[in-house]
Amino acid sequence: MTQKEIHQYRKKLLNWFNKNQRKLPWRKTKNPYNIWVSEVLLQQTQVKKVLDYYENFIHQFPDVNTLAKADLQEILKVWEGMGYYARARNLHKAVKILIEKQAGRVPDSYSEFRKLPGVGDYIAAAVQSQAFNAPLAVVDGNVKRVLSRLFLIEKPTNLSSYNKVFKEYADLLLDQSVPGTFNQAMMELGATICRPRNPKCYECSVVNFCKAYKTNQQTKFPVTIQAKPRPEFHIAVGIVRKDRHVLITQRQPDGLLGAMWEFPGGRVSLGESTKHACIRKIKEKVNLDVEVSSFLTRINHTYTHFKITVDVFNCRCQSGKVVLNGPQNYRWISIEELDKFPFHTANHKFIPLLRKKLRE
Repeated sequence: MTQKEIHQYRKKLLNWFNKNQRKLPWRKTKNPYNIWVSEVLLQQTQVKKVLDYYENFIHQFPDVNTLAKADLQEILKVWEGMGYYARARNLHKAVKILIEKQAGRVPDSYSEFRKLPGVGDYIAAAVQSQAFNAPLAVVDGNVKRVLSRLFLIEKPTNLSSYNKVFKEYADLLLDQSVPGTFNQAMMELGATICRPRNPKCYECSVVNFCKAYKTNQQTKFPVTIQAKPRPEFHIAVGIVRKDRHVLITQRQPDGLLGAMWEFPGGRVSLGESTKHACIRKIKEKVNLDVEVSSFLTRINHTYTHFKITVDVFNCRCQSGKVVLNGPQNYRWISIEELDKFPFHTANHKFIPLLRKKLRE
């Protein structure tokens, strides 16, 4: 594009955005904390799902100080069901650092903000441009898709090694007088008009600048590298009962599902029955000898990089005292106490049935 065309593109895009943007609560504020929370929630999560969580999270933790003082378990409980729980843990770590080193103030410096846990290039640019009007272009999946069609960029959008290429094009287009608004307009265009499949070219206000449209190649862009099939694992989980209580364990604070609670179990070995695996993993992880009394259910769950099939068994505690080997904590709880603990989504898929059976 020529400089004249870039100027025209910016003007048309911003006019479209001002008239057609979705009314999202984080667009009503310049508060850097609120914008930061929204961007963390929006990572790898659809806007529709984030809306309810955002309002609840801001209600529970309205500012940096409140969030920093909160217990991580309380935060994870509010986050429960969103997935990618490292986002919540990192946000908590980051605001604690701000209390300690910045008097609770969100830095208006890209380099300082970028140093915080969980703050990558995208979040840093998004918050700094929207809250502080910093002339920084954001590049997410929506923006990459728009850029790839505008300029016929043949680099795969799902390989991070080419992020620099898309960043250069994003910098070229950025309206530095209103960078936050322009960034949101680019993302909104990708989310609502320049969609992955069946782009709404007939509704696009900047379609005349699009090389893919002019050459009838919209469906050929963006270019992506096909992901490898996700590996699948078989898991056995036990609902261990003792008197009127069940055993739950807490994962280690870091790593996948860090600090979340779950029912004990683990991966089934090749050639092993799921019933035997359940008994074995409970012995390994919590030192209890159990007897499987019945099969509860089977659920399937998909994570970013793998899939699991989970067989859930009702178990009776036969003997032993809890000694942890893997989990960081445990509790014997009643059915009424289930809601007090943050469980990850795979467990939530069978908890309703468990409640029903326990009540019976």
